[in-house]
Amino acid sequence: MHMNKDLYVFLEKKAKELNEKWYEQLDKTSSSGVYAATDPETVDHLKQQNYEFHLHFFRIFIEDKETFEKSFQEWILDTARDENHLNTPIHEIIREFMITRGQHLDLIREFYNLHKDTIEHHIFEMWNRIIIKAFDDVILKFTEETHYYSNQKLQAQQEMINELSSPVILLNDTTALLPLVGDIDTNRAKLILENSLRECTEMDVDLLFIDLSGVIIIDTMVAQQIFYLVDALKLVGVETVISGMRPEIAQTAVQLGVSFNAKTTATLTQAIRTSNQISIN
Repeated sequence: MHMNKDLYVFLEKKAKELNEKWYEQLDKTSSSGVYAATDPETVDHLKQQNYEFHLHFFRIFIEDKETFEKSFQEWILDTARDENHLNTPIHEIIREFMITRGQHLDLIREFYNLHKDTIEHHIFEMWNRIIIKAFDDVILKFTEETHYYSNQKLQAQQEMINELSSPVILLNDTTALLPLVGDIDTNRAKLILENSLRECTEMDVDLLFIDLSGVIIIDTMVAQQIFYLVDALKLVGVETVISGMRPEIAQTAVQLGVSFNAKTTATLTQAIRTSNQISIN
């Protein structure tokens, strides 16, 4: 049995000293992110996080596995999602975990040397294995959570960029412009369809200019989504004019057999000039 209340008390009393020693020895000149911080508030927060890590970790010697992992999970989630840690290279974070693991192993040896008469050597070896295994688990969970949260954040930012990069701009009371710029993949095309339908309905648009002059290339799925957009807009009473279609895109559309089922013009200027000639049903 690895649980030992005396060992836990010994380690807990060492936590503050361990924390200060870790920060003093931290190589701030060759580190980056949170470990190179000079702002007092950030430094205090980092030291508090490290101190709380020790307190959580040492409970492995007085709690069952399920209770220990459940209470430790909160620390992992909070720290992995901390902005300062997200801006720190993951290899530097793993390095500090490994340094801290060494500190813990040193303390285990110190406690064992003080109680050699009452603690068998195989118990000491078991404690070492438990420390190493627990640190491995924490590092794995921490990196998994950091990866997951970073991807979620990146996806949310990308969706925001996609939404902002395909705005419906109101030109007058009933006419609007949708300027499309850059690469359009399937996901962005779907967002364009959803956003355009919603915004045209909210702004009570009758005529929408879809300008493709900033789009270099589209594939089959994207062309199909634009086709769906034109048809969907027609169903809600919005007429469309497509302008600025590059020759290569037009050629692709013909080869794919995709008809946008809308009036087209070479330029946006032409589209606006001829808008009065369009019959809005």
